[in-house]
Amino acid sequence: MPPAVQSVLGPVAPDLLGRVDAHEHLFITSPALPGDDYDDLDRVSEEVAAVKAGGIGTIVELTPVGLGRDPRKLAEVSRRTGVHVVAATGFHRDAHYPAGHWAHREPADLLLEVLLQDLNVGMDARDWQGPIPAPTRARAGVVKLGASYQQLSPTERRRMEVGAEAARRTGVPVAVHCELGTMAHELLDLLDRGGVRPERVLLAHMDRNPDADLHRELADRGAYLLYDTVGRVMYRPESELIALVAELVDGGHHGRVLLGTDTARRGMLRAYGGGPGMDVLGRSFLPRLERRVGEEAVDRIMRENPARVLPAR
Repeated sequence: MPPAVQSVLGPVAPDLLGRVDAHEHLFITSPALPGDDYDDLDRVSEEVAAVKAGGIGTIVELTPVGLGRDPRKLAEVSRRTGVHVVAATGFHRDAHYPAGHWAHREPADLLLEVLLQDLNVGMDARDWQGPIPAPTRARAGVVKLGASYQQLSPTERRRMEVGAEAARRTGVPVAVHCELGTMAHELLDLLDRGGVRPERVLLAHMDRNPDADLHRELADRGAYLLYDTVGRVMYRPESELIALVAELVDGGHHGRVLLGTDTARRGMLRAYGGGPGMDVLGRSFLPRLERRVGEEAVDRIMRENPARVLPAR
């Protein structure tokens, strides 16, 4: 069989993904985001319907283990909206797990078993917070990992190595939270030693460190640059992000660029009375980007690149 992308409703042919929001959160609860959690199925479905109306056909949902994942709700959102949802397993950086959480203390072989269960059988209905596993039929299709700012703690390193092994065994890609766009080369080196080549890695938040020279180096290694703070004008004007993408396009590196919105806070969702909304990528950013770099370049970023990296290999 040709390579397929594992969505929560089953395998999807890469050419059927449509345009892809490569970093999103549909349900999330974390001690690192107090008061900004959300888990309402109807409101999230409303947000995702708006995403679809903006021309997005697939969402890569990068909420890892222990942060409020709900595979049954993810599947229902996909059924209601017709948007493909590619879910994640894996582990985030330390800040998202309180002291004493089992993600800090359990041995590597048990952590690996958790990830392989999510990838090969089905994600746990209780997000691995219950007394016994409760697998669903919704399988994860990507491994999500996380590093702290400019460093990896011992437990983060262990989880990173476990995630690399899970990806190596199953062939799925790895998305890595690079805090403020740091540690990219070091994380690629670590994953490469674990059997995950750079061309299977999505480096999240690289637009938080808009160093075009660094980004060209990472792209030349084969890694994907995930610019995922679209709509976050508190970080920088959208014009600066457009200029960064245009610089990569002009240099011929846009075959390694992905885009996402990463609305990991309730206050960013219109259905909860916030903004800019999960649909900001398709609604306002992509039309501006097309005017700058052209529809062909945007289609490569939004369609061709995800269709290349997301299938299991």
